[in-house]
Amino acid sequence: MESAIKYINKKFPNIDFRGNIQHLTSIQRQKSEVLAATASYYDSFLDVIEFRVIAINFDFTKNYLDLIITYTSVIVTLSRIDDKKALVGMFNCAHEMSNGSSDPSYPRLGQMFVEYEHPWKKLTEEFGPHTRSVTAALVSLNMVYPRRNLPAEQWRSAQLLSLLSAPAAMLEPACCNTVSLPSRHLLYLSLAEGERERKGGIGFLLCHTSLNTNQASQELWKMALRSGLYLTLTRDEVLNIHKVSEDLFDCFKGYSKRIADIKECREHALVNSGAMHRERRHFLRGALKELFKVLEDEPGLLGPKALFVFMALSFSRDEVLWLVRHSENMPKIKTPDDYIDNQMAELLFYMEKLRGLMKKYNHVVQRYHVQYLAQFDALVLNDTIQNIYVCPEEESVLMSSFVSNLSALSVKQVENKEEFDFRALRLDWLRLQAYTSVNKAPLPIKDYTDLAKVMNMIQFHTRMVDSVEELLQETSEVSILCFYPRVFEKMFCQSSEEMTMKRYLMAFPLVCTHFSQCGHPICPEEVKAMEKRSLRLCVTFLEQIAKLTSTVVLEICAEQCNLNDQLQPKHCAETISAARHRKQKKPVPKKGEVQKEKPGAESLRKDRSVVTNVDKMHLMLTELCTCFSLCSDFIVFDHIIVPTEFLLSHLEIRLSEIIVRMANYNQTTQEIARPSDLLTKLRAYTASLHSLSGYINVDVTRLVKSVLLQQTQPLDSRGGPTMTTLYTNWYLESLLRQASNSLIVHCPTMHCFVNQTTDNDPSFRAEEFSDISELQALAELIGPYGLKFLSENLMWHITSQISELKKLVIENMDVLVQMKNNFDKPEEMANLKKRLTGGENVLKRMTIIGVILSFRSMAQDCLKDVMILLKHCPYLMGPIECLRDFISPEDDIKVTLSIFELASAAGYTCDIDPTLVTAIANMQTDNTSVDEEYKLSCLLLAYIAVSLPTLALDPNSLYSREHGGHNNNIHCLATAINQLAAAMFTVQNKNIAQQLKEFLLMASSTLLQLGQNVERMESKNRESIYLLLHMIVEESPFLSQDMLESCFPYVLLRNAYREVYRSFIVTLG
Repeated sequence: MESAIKYINKKFPNIDFRGNIQHLTSIQRQKSEVLAATASYYDSFLDVIEFRVIAINFDFTKNYLDLIITYTSVIVTLSRIDDKKALVGMFNCAHEMSNGSSDPSYPRLGQMFVEYEHPWKKLTEEFGPHTRSVTAALVSLNMVYPRRNLPAEQWRSAQLLSLLSAPAAMLEPACCNTVSLPSRHLLYLSLAEGERERKGGIGFLLCHTSLNTNQASQELWKMALRSGLYLTLTRDEVLNIHKVSEDLFDCFKGYSKRIADIKECREHALVNSGAMHRERRHFLRGALKELFKVLEDEPGLLGPKALFVFMALSFSRDEVLWLVRHSENMPKIKTPDDYIDNQMAELLFYMEKLRGLMKKYNHVVQRYHVQYLAQFDALVLNDTIQNIYVCPEEESVLMSSFVSNLSALSVKQVENKEEFDFRALRLDWLRLQAYTSVNKAPLPIKDYTDLAKVMNMIQFHTRMVDSVEELLQETSEVSILCFYPRVFEKMFCQSSEEMTMKRYLMAFPLVCTHFSQCGHPICPEEVKAMEKRSLRLCVTFLEQIAKLTSTVVLEICAEQCNLNDQLQPKHCAETISAARHRKQKKPVPKKGEVQKEKPGAESLRKDRSVVTNVDKMHLMLTELCTCFSLCSDFIVFDHIIVPTEFLLSHLEIRLSEIIVRMANYNQTTQEIARPSDLLTKLRAYTASLHSLSGYINVDVTRLVKSVLLQQTQPLDSRGGPTMTTLYTNWYLESLLRQASNSLIVHCPTMHCFVNQTTDNDPSFRAEEFSDISELQALAELIGPYGLKFLSENLMWHITSQISELKKLVIENMDVLVQMKNNFDKPEEMANLKKRLTGGENVLKRMTIIGVILSFRSMAQDCLKDVMILLKHCPYLMGPIECLRDFISPEDDIKVTLSIFELASAAGYTCDIDPTLVTAIANMQTDNTSVDEEYKLSCLLLAYIAVSLPTLALDPNSLYSREHGGHNNNIHCLATAINQLAAAMFTVQNKNIAQQLKEFLLMASSTLLQLGQNVERMESKNRESIYLLLHMIVEESPFLSQDMLESCFPYVLLRNAYREVYRSFIVTLG
């Protein structure tokens, strides 16, 4: 393809498509693809041809100049497209190969490319015959441009844009000299400074001969050259006007003085223009702020003073566009700071505020100008018409229609919210100007300046009634920033670094709403790209603002959390110690020793001018939150943008990270923060967060609920770990793992776990993580969802133990069947017991299950005790409890389990654990039948029953009155046996009570046999083991004391309790 492009560029436009086919083989092979790829470019070039042949017959100066400058800009921009010949040539080549003939427009297009190889030379030749008319149009700018090009000092001395400078004239309608000129009406207001410079700089290049003959032209031309270095061709395409002018004039004789003028103007622009525009922006920031404050307080002034608003917006837009052009193409000067504005946010902010004010009070503006049109303009126009001596019929009909249309207006139309449309009237005025501006017109408008003055005023007033939005667009849109994203982002970064500018930062994303205006209906294919760019810029700015705000908010929260932590009881030891010894003489502190300050000392200040870090953060928060008040939402390319949602999103992400960080989980050392400490910090954070609603209208409650709800799940919305995951891992890997090895003991008396006394210091104190207050804090942190996740993980460990227990049962199945059938025969039981293996392993695994279930039960109880659910859904808890209590054994097991699942989720204890039932049911496979599972379950209970006597051999099986359990956690067997049996036989749909009764008979029999061996070692902790049997019955909802007494003498239990309690000394004080 490269060879084809080189050949086309070389031979363009006379390309031999038939004779040199070898050069165009690649296009021949891909002619369809080439046609599709280059068609849009070819059509765009054809549009340029069509633009060139429009008949130039405009009677209005502005429209005439617009046409000239737009035409010139198109031609110059076209000349800058390097690949235009290749694109057009490839398209035509593919077209001829596909259709057998060239495109009909190709010769004209090729000829245009050749003619405009050097565009400026050709353009000056074209406009030679039009020098007189172009010069006259350009010189007409002399009435507008000098005033708009004054330095800031003169603006300030004239108190430009100030409504307070003349209080007595505040209610008088604003008037501008521009209005009074017949051919220079208020549309010049929408003529940006860049447009005026374009017209002056480019226009005088096209009719350069007038610069040597017309002094007014020369002065205006110099003024345009001194204002800046670059002119806008289109969007981000700029023209170095001094270089282009100098290069062009070098080609002509007799222009040495003009070249010297160009150099002088360039030096003047380099030295002075940056500073002049900087001062203008400084002036406009103050002027717009004052104007907005006055109009916001008295919106009725928008009627007579609307012109001030449009002037302020127009001036401000000029400065923004100038800075954007020159920042992107900054010259090498000694004062680059003149081209950097770190306060641009304020100017854009008040521009948006004024725009919003005009839209909000549009009805006020309408009401005022409707009355003005009907009660003043119509009367003045009628008087003016009466003074015209000669008036042709057609012109007379038009002017009479003006008067009648205006006289018919009334305030009721505004009150009834009728739609106004004065486009027909303005078009008639355009026609009237056309009739009266031609040579030898019966009614020459130049002789009736009063008519032009009145009609120009009327035209402006009608636009104030029906097209305020359009006027705002003409005077204040800055959509060109869409094509300067680097400059735009740089302005934002510079403003965000200034403390005083943070309150204005929302202006940057709001400016992105202008970008939908920078497209064109004839180029719909670029809309998607512009939409993507606009949304990217808007989202980038909002993300940065939200990031700044969320950082400050969370830093304040962290500071408040630290202050709150100082009030915790764990820090009061020194204060209590000092209070106990306050009567003693206080020792003199050593030199250099700093006394510890009490909490609250940071609030005591002798000098209010001393600013603390918290003061600075609150000030910054106030500034940042103020910027969110600019608007609650806005639209960018049909996308509704809500700024506060970005803030909430950032706060949600950061708060989730902070909560996980405050948990302080270290997987290597297995360290973690106590749940109560984390809950205290979290409460301090949420309390401080709620103060945010005092600065800005955001739903902090929704934010906190969303974050905390995510923390009750295994992963948050971004897939990160949560405190539920961290605490689940820690309790499983640290506390319960040590408890399963008897390093930590379950203590029913204190409802917690405690460390065993050992020579080595424990890594943590178990009671500090498992007592009631800690588990209540855990339940409040992770909630019912988190406890459900914790339960599921606990069940996984339980099912793995059950799988191992089943393997042991299968290994000893024959022996267990015989023992189950002969449990009442001591001699045979003694022989069979010798053949039984793994009894200690069974009890160890059952103890582990018991420990896990005991911990789960404690956590579930705390969920109910902490009143979380009762606080959030008080009217739901009572019915749940009633349903649980009214369930009877005769009910359908599925209904029973459903109600138990509901009750268990609410923290209520149930006879059958639904979570354990589900876990065991999921263990069953297709390889085993229900009968086999039932047999294994029965034999497992038998295995446990006949293995209980072996516990007496373990010295740690001693019952501790202090703990209310055994030192090796075998008291947890009671929980394990009851809950496991209930779950297994529920899954198998068998009678739970019957099976537990059989277990009780076997266990009683084996323990009674233990009592007969008085002198053997295994009877050492016999009394402690007896108590275990009592615990099993006491905890079971399916067994009773009567059943126990029928098979195990109560006197043995009484003696056992007396024996284990005898070793403790009871002190009565």
